[in-house]
Amino acid sequence: MTTAATQASPETDTTDHGGGHGGVAALVLAALGVVFGDIGTSPLYAMQTVFTIDDGAVKPTEANVYGVISMVFWSITLIVSVKQLMFILRADNDGEGGILSLAYLTRRFVPTGSRRFGLVMVLGVIGASLFFGDSLITPAISVLSAVEGLKVSAPGLSDYILPIGVTIIVALFAVQRFGTHLVGRFFGPVMVAWFLTLAALGIPHILADPGS
Repeated sequence: MTTAATQASPETDTTDHGGGHGGVAALVLAALGVVFGDIGTSPLYAMQTVFTIDDGAVKPTEANVYGVISMVFWSITLIVSVKQLMFILRADNDGEGGILSLAYLTRRFVPTGSRRFGLVMVLGVIGASLFFGDSLITPAISVLSAVEGLKVSAPGLSDYILPIGVTIIVALFAVQRFGTHLVGRFFGPVMVAWFLTLAALGIPHILADPGS
């Protein structure tokens, strides 16, 4: 999941709750749930969409699978190493981040009467619009993609996928109002379990047949 509801808030709690290494570890765990949870779960629906869009125009051949996996890998690498680390984490507005804080910081350093002021305002509105659209669409896509996995192990639950997805989304947004740091504390361990599970399931197959 996108750490679903966390997309809807530009705030990130940077308070050192534990002090020293404990505080850093808590922040890393929260960031894993709030920020990198989205990046780590996006392939759930990205991979499925590639091979199902336009009635399967892209066939799941060996070359296509390699190409899609390579694209996903390098996209995630660039997003984390360039976008997140070099730009997003530097746009700090008293502990808050995201497009809204970035728009505020840009507006603050651009004089009202300058030629760039109008451009900055337009870009800020566009960025905010994209942010709110993403906040509505992404959680639904992420949650439904995850819940649809139930059909694989329990086909009889197919009729309950939509109600389950709606319940999860409502619960996520209900908790969201108490602060992103609480969501991060909850989803951090969940994402650790998710990544460890992927590693445990995938590494043996890679070692068994590295060339495939």
